[in-house]
Amino acid sequence: MTVAKDLIQLGKLVAAQHGWAEAKAFKAYEMADADKARLAASAIEILKVFPKAESGEGAPVAAWLSAALAVQLERHLSAPVHVVAGVLAVDGVPVYGHRAPVDGAAVFGAEDLLWSGHVWVMVGPYVVDIGLFRAAYSADCPAELARHVHSVFGQDKGLYVDLWRRTRHSGLSYEPQYVMNREEVTRLMGGAYRLIAPD
Repeated sequence: MTVAKDLIQLGKLVAAQHGWAEAKAFKAYEMADADKARLAASAIEILKVFPKAESGEGAPVAAWLSAALAVQLERHLSAPVHVVAGVLAVDGVPVYGHRAPVDGAAVFGAEDLLWSGHVWVMVGPYVVDIGLFRAAYSADCPAELARHVHSVFGQDKGLYVDLWRRTRHSGLSYEPQYVMNREEVTRLMGGAYRLIAPD
């Protein structure tokens, strides 16, 4: 899919959950330096609190981290913030998710999260991926993604932020399949809470 088609598709997904006014706001947003600073501070705070994922927990942890970051960003930014689920591809080859229709309401409405795709945050037209580097540095990361992240970005990174249209220049493709509503984000926050405060 081309970037223009992707943007149209994401606009439709945002509108389906949040209305056309929100879809227009998401496309028009430009990130100011103050918002960049708040975003970085929020991500650092969340990454300090969340333990590293256990083996096999990659997709749920990315979803939980993304939900926690989105909630923080909604508190600190006056920007359109959305949690998006879909395919993450490296050089056009999916490493998380499948290019097939997704019943997002069923997947993210279920009590237990069974999701093999990727979850990230969109702040306007910016991809904000707090799960990318955690996944890439974990033992059970797909080899293609681990190699790509290590060669392009190096070690000790915590947050990937870029304009969506520029992510392909880094060899990454974020292909949206579903935009979550508030209830679904709240449900993911339950998983996040269990991760940081286990019984």
